[in-house]
Amino acid sequence: MKRLFASFLILIGLMGNMALAGEDGKSSLYPAVPKATGKAHPEGNEFMRINHMKLMRHDRDETTLLGNRDVKYSLKECVACHAVNGPDARPVSVKSDKHFCRSCHEFAAVKIDCFQCHNSLPDPDVVERLTMLPQKNRELAAYLKEVTQ
Repeated sequence: MKRLFASFLILIGLMGNMALAGEDGKSSLYPAVPKATGKAHPEGNEFMRINHMKLMRHDRDETTLLGNRDVKYSLKECVACHAVNGPDARPVSVKSDKHFCRSCHEFAAVKIDCFQCHNSLPDPDVVERLTMLPQKNRELAAYLKEVTQ
């Protein structure tokens, strides 16, 4: 009976692996994550994937409990750097399945409740910072300036 159960588990595992195979036939254990527009995280992407919630909770507590508005990992900064444009070339809100946060959160079956209070679109003040970036990002900055006015 144990052998039958073990065989069944192996079969399920193999079928699951086939389901994860992408169009190119390679297996993917990660969701398709849109590329950010800003500088890379100094700590590295893997560090942010693992610790982003801890960092945001820490900074949330610093802001709400201690009144410190100058925090390193703000949700506003995340949204500004990770904004994704939709087919109309405008940043999409969290209601869109293309939103940066949703790409991972839906993959991991985690509910996003941040945007009940926070804006899921870049703020107008982001436009000024984007104009200081390399040429390829200036087009995005010009667009954001147009959208936010």
